[in-house]
Amino acid sequence: MTTEPTDDTEQAAAETDEAAVPPISINAQYIKDLSFEAPATPGIFAQMQAQEPEVSININVNAQPLQDDVFEVQLHIRGECSIGETTAFVVELVYGGVFTLSVPDEHVQAVLLVECPRLLFPFARNIVADASRDGGFPPLMLAPVDFVAMFQQQQVAAQVEAAAGAKKGGNGEDKDA
Repeated sequence: MTTEPTDDTEQAAAETDEAAVPPISINAQYIKDLSFEAPATPGIFAQMQAQEPEVSININVNAQPLQDDVFEVQLHIRGECSIGETTAFVVELVYGGVFTLSVPDEHVQAVLLVECPRLLFPFARNIVADASRDGGFPPLMLAPVDFVAMFQQQQVAAQVEAAAGAKKGGNGEDKDA
């Protein structure tokens, strides 16, 4: 006995196909730019034994569309270690990934600036640690990054900028003035 497919059966099959598509696919990961400089070597090593170095880290995330539903996400990481006014080393990394997204349009920006960097970060962290260690210094171990907080700060800054722009007139003068 055979049964004819019904609309419900076809709809269930279509929903199963949609559910099988992952929301994020990593197509590629790569080092786009890597730089390590140690301008004060070898003298800085003696200074590091006598004084605790200061380390500053700056991390930014950029995303851009490549094709429909395909995006490049870049982590820009800059770490600088110094003792007083003397720079021990500077490491800069741009680590990229190409992602295919299957998410609703209203979630694309959050996925690009939160979830995609979260997937890239462990690899970028390892590269930075290896670069500083291979440069003759202790590995620079980056702490976990709260990409959600970074995204929220970016949203607030964009809202403040939009509000400031709305307050200005077309000729750059304040509307209230």
